[in-house]
Amino acid sequence: MTTSTTTDSSPSIVVPAVHRRAIIVDGHCDTPYRLIRHNLHIDEHDPEAQADLKSLRDSGITASFFAAYVPPFYAGRGAARFAYRLIELIHAEVRRRPDVLTFCDDAAGIRQAKAGGKTALMIGVEGGHAIEDSLSILRDFYRLGARYMTLTHVNTNNWCDSSGDGGRHNGLTDFGRDVVRTMNDLGMIVDISHVSDKAYYAALETTRVPLVATHSSCRALCRHPRNMTDDMLRDLAKNGGVCMINFFSAFLNDAVAQVIMNSQKRVKSESGGGTEEMPDDATDWDLYLEWFNTLGSPQATIDDAVDHILHAAEVAGIDHVGIGSDFDGVPALPKDLQTAAGLPLLTARLLERGVSEGDIEKILGGNFMRVFEQIEAGRK
Repeated sequence: MTTSTTTDSSPSIVVPAVHRRAIIVDGHCDTPYRLIRHNLHIDEHDPEAQADLKSLRDSGITASFFAAYVPPFYAGRGAARFAYRLIELIHAEVRRRPDVLTFCDDAAGIRQAKAGGKTALMIGVEGGHAIEDSLSILRDFYRLGARYMTLTHVNTNNWCDSSGDGGRHNGLTDFGRDVVRTMNDLGMIVDISHVSDKAYYAALETTRVPLVATHSSCRALCRHPRNMTDDMLRDLAKNGGVCMINFFSAFLNDAVAQVIMNSQKRVKSESGGGTEEMPDDATDWDLYLEWFNTLGSPQATIDDAVDHILHAAEVAGIDHVGIGSDFDGVPALPKDLQTAAGLPLLTARLLERGVSEGDIEKILGGNFMRVFEQIEAGRK
């Protein structure tokens, strides 16, 4: 029988017992970029925050991968330096609040955080251009605690094609394949969110351990190129990997996606530039938010998020789906999931939709833990 209690700070949110019991891993959170833009700490008030210390604690998340996100603007303009700056920021936030935060870089650390009642922060580098075409920098990021890297972002870099940009490499170059192999040898997760379809299959062909899409959803339900097709999901399952569902409204709800993509086509036509998620690569985030808010696009619902989780589970299998919120990295989240504190409502909705508690534990973090341990075991 499922019993539940309410959070002290959010008495209106009923937290299912399975949510309290589960190890919950969020595959992607862009809070560091928000903090650096606003010159804030994680426990300081920010009306723009989707994930701050309070909401993370209320969410029940055991471990959150904080992104060292390097905007495409920095490609060839100090990308590695910017990544190092964000990596240090993440460590500094943990040092500042050791009472409730801990840093971890392995599966054992996640389990220890759960046992100790702390929230674990982890590091994922977002944007392959951050390594500046250097395997030495990649290894240094790993040394500093980064445990995944997205092979690209919305920009095609010198060795990997992006889903949000023109393809130049038929997926991956020979150096790009060396990046994948080096990450395998380090025990570093190869994150295939943001890559083109051809790059995905090139990575799949190259890797010797499971791949992870840390924040991607299902293209069958929402026709955005950032999402994974059913064939891609099936092949990811054969590889043993996991797709962690993104909560951005434009990746969950097709009506939202079409409004945004049609608007971006007009922007690109007028400016000659742009990406899948921003009107211009160098656009300040605040200007992007202003642009997005002019669209008047519809909002996704929490049921849209559940639909993607259930679709991925049906296509790939229940063992190959997780959650990757993209908190603080997107301008629109589903109703009732507008901050991390709403995450227990997702679990409650999964229960209402007939998902067993055992399967919910897999979705919330169990599947990721299995894959992460397999990747760690593949180190050379």
